[in-house]
Amino acid sequence: MEFLTMGWLGTPVWFWLSFLGLVVTLTAFDLGILHKEDREMGIAESLKLSAFYITIAMLFGLWVWFQKGANMGMQYYTGFFIEKALSIDNVFVISLIFTYFAIPRKYQYRALLWGIVAVIFLRGIMIAAGAAIVQQWYWVLYIFAAFLIATGIKMLFTGDQEMDVAKNPVVKFISKHMRVTKDLHNEKFFVKVADDKTGKLVRAATPLFLALVVINLADLVFAVDSVPAIFAITTDTFIVYTSNIMAILGLRALYFALAAMVHRFHYLKYALALVLVFIGSKIFVSDFILNGDKFSPVMSLAVTFALILGGIFFSLWKTRGHAQRESSV
Repeated sequence: MEFLTMGWLGTPVWFWLSFLGLVVTLTAFDLGILHKEDREMGIAESLKLSAFYITIAMLFGLWVWFQKGANMGMQYYTGFFIEKALSIDNVFVISLIFTYFAIPRKYQYRALLWGIVAVIFLRGIMIAAGAAIVQQWYWVLYIFAAFLIATGIKMLFTGDQEMDVAKNPVVKFISKHMRVTKDLHNEKFFVKVADDKTGKLVRAATPLFLALVVINLADLVFAVDSVPAIFAITTDTFIVYTSNIMAILGLRALYFALAAMVHRFHYLKYALALVLVFIGSKIFVSDFILNGDKFSPVMSLAVTFALILGGIFFSLWKTRGHAQRESSV
């Protein structure tokens, strides 16, 4: 039992085990019970499942609040809201990937679920590396902060760049060096097919596997923004990791509700840009203007939440004409 109270990355081991147990339970419940059979998820079901995951994330935040203190609790919520908002951009890219590979909606959820499993490990590696670097060299935070400011400014003044899946180097590499079937084989990532030359059965990847690989690569690109953003809020590894993963866990459910209306959130990217500029700027303000006094977690959470919420409502208001035209079709 003494092992459970030992510290690992600044947090008792039992905290980590409790969180990982929650993630495994939710994933097993989702894959083994809710979606044991592949089927198309409707918008209503997607919204209900999203609400369930958001509720779990909020309750987990309360647990963090009472176990690690109010400041840590507010930092968790700030990180969660930032990651959740950034994931809306991710939805558009995922939609493009599924469209390119012609993946039917009923198989998309399984691909997203296994994608999340991979993300749990990949984000863990990125965050652990980031935490070790920041702990050893604090000045790296200034690089993170400058990167966030630059990224935010770029988002404000550059147009949307649509991802060209066909030109993705990984897609080209896998297509060239692996056997890939032309057609889907239901929910399977790999199948046995007859070799064109020998006639023997050989293992081949399916388009669903290619879609899964590209989705995970796209997430790594998004993580380059989101992980430094949360490190700019807190350097507590547990808060950084849990806020990231809790936001991502509900992404697969939210995807089916947002994919059909992602164009309604066109102006949210400007709010996210301001969030990144704010989060990056407060590092410099705290250390060089306030002489080391940290921004209040309450202020950080309030500003972040207000910008994101304002971006959502402004987007829905500005694109209300789209909704009216869609309903009249």
